Amino acid sequence: MNGTSLTTICLALLLSCACGAKPNGSKNKKPKQVVPAIECDVRAGKINLPEFIVKCPAHCKETKQQVYGTGVFASISSICNAAIHSGIITNMGGKVIVRKMAGQNIYKGSNSNGVRSLSLPKWRESFVVSVGKPKKGVIYPSTLDYVPSRPTYVKTTGQKEAKPPAATTVLPMTTTPEPTTTTTPEPTTTTPAPTTTTTTPPPPPTTTKARAAVHKVRDAGNSHPYLASVAAASSRKAQSGQGKGFSQVFRGVAYPNRYPQRASAGLRRPEAGSAIRRPPSSPVGPVPRSTDSDGNRRVPLDTTHTRVEPVDAWKPEVNPYESGFNVREQEPVPRAPEPVSQGDPNCKVDLAFLMDGSWSIGKRRFKIQKDFLSDVAQAINVGVAGPMMGIIQYGDDPVTELSLKSYSNSREVKLAVDKIVQKGGLSNVGKALTYINRQYFSDANGNRGGAPNVAVVLVDGWPTDKVEEASRLARESGINIFFVTIEGPDESEKANLVETNFVDKAVCRTNGFYSLPVNSWFALRKAVQPLVKRVCDTDRLLCSKTCLNANDIAFVIDGSSSVGTGNFRTVLQFVANVTQEFEISDTDTRVGAVQYTYEQRLEFGFGQYNNKGELLNAIKRINYWSGGTSTGAAITFAADQLFSKSKPNKRKIMIVITDGRSYDDVRVPALAVQSQGVIAYSIGIAWAAQDELEYIATDPDKEHSFFVDEFDNLYKFVPKIIQNICQEFNSQPRN
Repeated sequence: MNGTSLTTICLALLLSCACGAKPNGSKNKKPKQVVPAIECDVRAGKINLPEFIVKCPAHCKETKQQVYGTGVFASISSICNAAIHSGIITNMGGKVIVRKMAGQNIYKGSNSNGVRSLSLPKWRESFVVSVGKPKKGVIYPSTLDYVPSRPTYVKTTGQKEAKPPAATTVLPMTTTPEPTTTTTPEPTTTTPAPTTTTTTPPPPPTTTKARAAVHKVRDAGNSHPYLASVAAASSRKAQSGQGKGFSQVFRGVAYPNRYPQRASAGLRRPEAGSAIRRPPSSPVGPVPRSTDSDGNRRVPLDTTHTRVEPVDAWKPEVNPYESGFNVREQEPVPRAPEPVSQGDPNCKVDLAFLMDGSWSIGKRRFKIQKDFLSDVAQAINVGVAGPMMGIIQYGDDPVTELSLKSYSNSREVKLAVDKIVQKGGLSNVGKALTYINRQYFSDANGNRGGAPNVAVVLVDGWPTDKVEEASRLARESGINIFFVTIEGPDESEKANLVETNFVDKAVCRTNGFYSLPVNSWFALRKAVQPLVKRVCDTDRLLCSKTCLNANDIAFVIDGSSSVGTGNFRTVLQFVANVTQEFEISDTDTRVGAVQYTYEQRLEFGFGQYNNKGELLNAIKRINYWSGGTSTGAAITFAADQLFSKSKPNKRKIMIVITDGRSYDDVRVPALAVQSQGVIAYSIGIAWAAQDELEYIATDPDKEHSFFVDEFDNLYKFVPKIIQNICQEFNSQPRN
């Protein structure tokens, strides 16, 4: 009896162990995260997942794939370059977690980690990036669901292919009636057997013309995504507000009167309402479609959206575009990375042309000038996310023909250019440059702030007034000036010039990049591509107001006894390293320096050294003073001796360097100098007081206040200070 009981117990233990054991001996084995690799040009909006992990390759920074925004990016941004911009990965690549979020009303551009992001007024979807380390227990998809780059359209040849998208609806063909079953209203993905039908197809000519018009509409495309609010009311339930219904599309194409009897298609359906009996769950109008993350619509595979109506419900007089059969044709071409009406994002500039309207040009050459401007508008691809183009005509006085915000595509600009009438008068270029500097490039006229300001001056021969001073002021205000001179003066005519070498005096460099001479008016069109290439080369538009050449920078240097001679030399090397990064001249960045103890001493003022080499030598020659520490008085001294003489078009920056607590109050002087528009940075070393550093620095403190334990570590903050100065400059609109 005892032996039997023992045997029973052993068998029970063996069975329990066998049941508890996991197959293949994989006890508590966690699933391994597979990270799919992507290329540098993959945009977040092209992946149809709300959250996912990817692996970026190396050297994406060199590809210069576009990024829009800072911290939160538009979905048309490159994932990898957005991750580099955010500091999530380096240029050597790595893993990145991407999380989708709602669209933003504005995306601010900035420079970070060697990647320049652009500004964007609005986009329908955003995303953020984070370090590619999933949380415990979280497994991301091992494969990526990419949005199709182009939708599949149903063919009109009568062929019935077993394509999943084509199985969602039944379209009347142009040659033979579509064979459908009269007994089963379920959709099928294979070719249905022909059955007895009681319907006839619509008249072939009508169907053919309508489909041709559909392709015309698709080529025309809807306008940029910011105008998606004009979608038809009848399509709001079926769409996500990103596209347009057919009634709106037909009204916007170049042939609005081609089908006058269907002008209100989509707004009423009297015939279809009586001819087609739909169950309550059946959609009326376009079949509802899911919307992917980048606004592209895909027909869902769910059969609830793919109901096939009985054949005898069809009548020839019913408009197919009013009967819910326009599923494929209603979609715009989903090219989110390169929206047709958005313009070229690689040429995001605010571009103004100063066209010569003087009497000397004549009517024939004035027409050639207008043709040239039309060609340029076509070549640069005008759009809200790319270049915006305006025109000023000058004669005795300048007149705005087109503001920067007048038109948002090349076609509209060309039509407007064709209507410009010659003004007449003299060729007062200097007065026109003053006009664009003071009035034209403003927020009210469409200046976007994050885009470089470019002015191209077209001159027939030579100006009748001086241009040097007006050009200098315009450059200091942030305007990149190009001169296109047609049939310029020869040697015998130079004696008639009001200002000799006017082109060299007007542009900021004499290396030929900003000047384009054309020998004949009839050769002007040959200059279109060379000019477009230059104005779109934003990396070389460093001549006018940028973060590196539009500043008055004052260094306020602590010369107290606690610093010491050796450390003071280290401070001067830090000042020289920061200065080295800027373009130094009277029209570019200017640098001044104040040394202080209990007293203050002006080492050199703004504009005293307009050559970088001379300025760096002057910094090295500053002698150590030694004494107490009165930082507040030094700030007031810098405001009186330096910033009171700053030019109005310069950004005023103060960098205070100190190693200890001040004997006087710093709060009131700091507030006073900041109220004058000065951007203040504070650099604290060793015994510097943190509260005083924050009082001195402009808000936010973390972007303008820095602290190091030792003087030898000062050099580490040079890149950070330069980056912050540039980021702050690029993220704020001018004017």
